[in-house]
Amino acid sequence: MEPVPTSIHLGPLTFHLYGLGLAVAAYVTYYYARRRLARSGVDPAPFARLSVWLIVSGLIGARVAHLATNWGYYATRPGEWIAVWQGGLGSFGGIALALPVGLVLVRRYWPQRRLSQITDALVPALIAGWALGRLLGPQFMYQGGGHLTHQWFGLRYAGQAGKRVPVPLIQAAEDALLWLGLLGAERRGLPRAPGAITGWGMIVWGLVRSLDERLLLGQHSHSGSIGVQLAGLVLAAGGVVVLVRSWRTPTRA
Repeated sequence: MEPVPTSIHLGPLTFHLYGLGLAVAAYVTYYYARRRLARSGVDPAPFARLSVWLIVSGLIGARVAHLATNWGYYATRPGEWIAVWQGGLGSFGGIALALPVGLVLVRRYWPQRRLSQITDALVPALIAGWALGRLLGPQFMYQGGGHLTHQWFGLRYAGQAGKRVPVPLIQAAEDALLWLGLLGAERRGLPRAPGAITGWGMIVWGLVRSLDERLLLGQHSHSGSIGVQLAGLVLAAGGVVVLVRSWRTPTRA
């Protein structure tokens, strides 16, 4: 069995599938999120500017987080610090930087709208985009697999010996199920309080991401892995706060 490919060659040109996949996911997510904003009665015109800031800040934060948690490798390889086309983006680093940037800009672009109205429209789109991104991005990156496995579902990844748990595919399925669950709840009117969709999305995604890291990807002694697990729990705890506030103050932003 050949490893999952990481690039394609067209004549003298090389296209890294990891970056290409993430670009496709970002494009689809942008239009889906814009559509959800319009459906919720929010003017989508400023969303293009917001998206640029979110993508830039997310990429910077995700790359810095990856460098920080793998500094032993990158300290002597400064030429690879910006080589994001080879993989190496820390999800929670991207969230940590993009979140405050997004909150500030949402208040600026939609000052008359509830913050919860904006986030309830965007969170399902972001989760759907994450599902597509895991399918088209990390699945094709260098060392993209999880732990060694001898099971039938194991795949071979470039830079990793033996068959590996196909974590990107598993996470894509998890995120897709979460997206469908949020849409189902939304259509049935179950989360009536503003912010409930946001809160549930944060809780489930944070817990599942933390469990994935612990059970499928990281080693207990690896500081970066422990950091991801803790970040997932922090995100879930933040979702609980959002959910409680949405139930207590359903008419406030």
